[in-house]
Amino acid sequence: MQDHENLWTRPEHPARGPRPSFSRAALTEAAIRIADAEGLEAISMRRLAADLGAGTMSLYRYVTGKDEVFDLMIDTAVGEYLPEDRQPPGDWAEGLRLLAWQARRTMLRHPWLASLAAGRPQAGPNSARLMETALGMLDGLGLTVDEMLTLVGAVFAYVHGHIQSELAEVEATRRLGLTLAQRLARHLSYIQSLIATGNYPMLERVTKEAGREYTTADDRFAYGLDRLLGGIAASLPARGGQVGPASPR
Repeated sequence: MQDHENLWTRPEHPARGPRPSFSRAALTEAAIRIADAEGLEAISMRRLAADLGAGTMSLYRYVTGKDEVFDLMIDTAVGEYLPEDRQPPGDWAEGLRLLAWQARRTMLRHPWLASLAAGRPQAGPNSARLMETALGMLDGLGLTVDEMLTLVGAVFAYVHGHIQSELAEVEATRRLGLTLAQRLARHLSYIQSLIATGNYPMLERVTKEAGREYTTADDRFAYGLDRLLGGIAASLPARGGQVGPASPR
């Protein structure tokens, strides 16, 4: 396999050739704008060129192809997890909690982000800053680097999983024109027949009691995140401290 020069070390503008008519940042902004409005499938080099008012072949002076466009999009969006004007709090749990909430807000603004970033190596400047910040929150707690990486990964796995469930529900509602409650109502008679057998006591409890406490996506996200951070705290060496109550989001 032929090696390619890393996107982030390659000069944005070649030393030779025509004067560039736009920037790599402008290309990225156009791609994000299209993906936010129409989804990833709407992105093509031809479409990007049209939005930028440029020839399709001119884009290859900035990126090698659509895969690098995706890398730029991810890294730019990840930059929204860590606003430049906000310093992370000193408390590790509060820092990871705020980071998780900001990541979720970013992924809701960019519905393509969670699925695109999943399992994809991220080595851009914002991704590096994110990892440095997140690991820095756990530094000094008596953990090895592998332990810190695993715990940060667990927090982001939770965020990604929750977001993908939220987005799937939104998409199902859009596609079918029915809310979740309306979709569940379609199966009510079957569920009742199962309960009538007496073999599904927990299912019966769900139908009678579910939805009383955690009624919104925010509530469910907060509850799961707090339990996750509490579990991390319980596994830390004694000097790691305890997780305090969740702060206002």
